[in-house]
Formats: sequence, structure tokens, C-alpha cells
Amino acid sequence: MKFAGVGLVMLAAICWGITGGIADILMAKGWSPIVISFFRGAVGFICFFLWFLYRFRLNWIYSTRFYIWSFLAGVGVAGNFTFYFLSIQESSVAVAVTLMYTAPIFVLLISFLIGIEQSTWFKWGCILSVLMGIFFLTGAYNTESISVSFLGTAAGLASGISYALFIFGFKNASSIGKPQATLTIAFLSFCLVLFLFMDTEEAATVVTSSDIGWFLLIGILGAGISFIIYLIGLRMTTPTTASMVAMVEPVTASLFGVLLLGDYLTIIQLLGMVLILITITLLSLKQAD
Repeated sequence: MKFAGVGLVMLAAICWGITGGIADILMAKGWSPIVISFFRGAVGFICFFLWFLYRFRLNWIYSTRFYIWSFLAGVGVAGNFTFYFLSIQESSVAVAVTLMYTAPIFVLLISFLIGIEQSTWFKWGCILSVLMGIFFLTGAYNTESISVSFLGTAAGLASGISYALFIFGFKNASSIGKPQATLTIAFLSFCLVLFLFMDTEEAATVVTSSDIGWFLLIGILGAGISFIIYLIGLRMTTPTTASMVAMVEPVTASLFGVLLLGDYLTIIQLLGMVLILITITLLSLKQAD
């Protein structure tokens, strides 16, 4: 049972990693990050809604707090998807996914501010280590030939902050209601929020374009199926194991970018990436103890 859970979490992480590569392909074809993000979430919403309807009476919840936290989770995931794709557009898949994985650091900082986490030297050491990793990854040490643009770096970090908001919202909403209901409301909110910002004419042309298959694939792999199998896998393994296995996502995304999309990373950028991922893994292990 434990190995089945690890396998499901790993499969979900691989799907998320591939999603970044698909987004890069679509943006190279001229599609905007917001439209790609919207379709990823919209297809995911359909999958979650069907999952929610499977046991409608058990999944339905009457709680104002539940809907508020679910809405915040939806805002978080909308920002996460959109800023992640924008960061890919301005940098590369490998850089964007690594910056997105700084999310636990933002969760930690927010927890310090609201008083639910105790400040320790280890935690501040992790924060410093991640900052050094970002310094190396983005090439900020050389202002004359910086390797990642300011917009690419800012969007990547914004995707991490948005991911942290999603984690807080989803965790609090799931403590009140079922995950099926949480994801359904969150992704409905996601669609409503992005609908206000995206180019609706561009979005309408997706349905009749030759790229519709890519959009369906990014929604199914990047949201619908992957989130469902991740939650099922999470029930069958420990949070510590799941957090370690989830690191397959940045590895998969980086390999996809380097091997199939022609992305290039310097030795110092690779050092920064490894530093960030090792630090986040250690922090996750420590937090789960």
C-alpha cells in the first residue's frame, strides 16, 4: 500500500513536470500564459466537478469559512499557474519550476508573521540557503550579464508565493470539508478570476484551433488527473515521503526543458538549483517530524 502511494505521488509529480514543457510549447506557438493557465484550470475544474458529483451528498458542505478558504485557494492556484508560465516565457522551464519550489520558504515566513511557527536558527538557515540558491540560479551575482531577466525571476517567485497561498487555503478548507469539494470550489474560483484578466477572443479561438489537443492535455495532466491521483497517493503514504517524492516535478520539468526544448543551464545555475531543492527537501523533512 505504501509503495502504491509513493507511485501515485511520483506519477502526479511527473505530470506536473511535463506540464511546464507543454506550456513552453504552446507559448512558442504564440498563446498567452493567461489563456494557457485558464484552460489548464478549466479542464481541471471539469474533472474535479465530476469527482465531486460521484458522492454528492457526502461531499456537500455548509460552511462560510469553507468557501472563503476554498476561494483563497483558487486565487492562489490561479496566480501559481499564470506566474509559472510567465516565468517560463521569460526564462526557462528549469529556472521557473525551481523558483516556484521556493513556496515552502514563503509559507514559513508567513507562519512566522502570524505566529503559528517558532523561529529557529535552522529555519533561518534554510531561508538564507534558498536565497543563495536564487542568487546563483538567476545570475544576480553578475549584474553585467545576468542570466535570468528581472521579470522571469519576479514571476517565478510570485508563482511560489501564490503556491503558498494555495497551500494555506487548501489546508484550511480541507480541514472543514472534503478535498473533492475544496478543489471544485477552488478551481471554479480560479476560472472566474482568470476570466476577468484574459483575452476572451484569444481564448475562444482555442476551441477551433489545431492546438486544442495540447490544451486538453495540459488540463488533464496538469490539473485534473494529477491532483486526484496525488491526493489518493497522499492518503496511502506519509507527508514526509510525499514531499520528497514530489521533488520529481522540478527534475522532470528540467529534463524536459534541457533534452526536448533546448534549454541551457550553466554550472553555477545548476549549483543554485541543487541548493534550493536540497534545502526545501530538508525543510520539508524537518517540518514533518
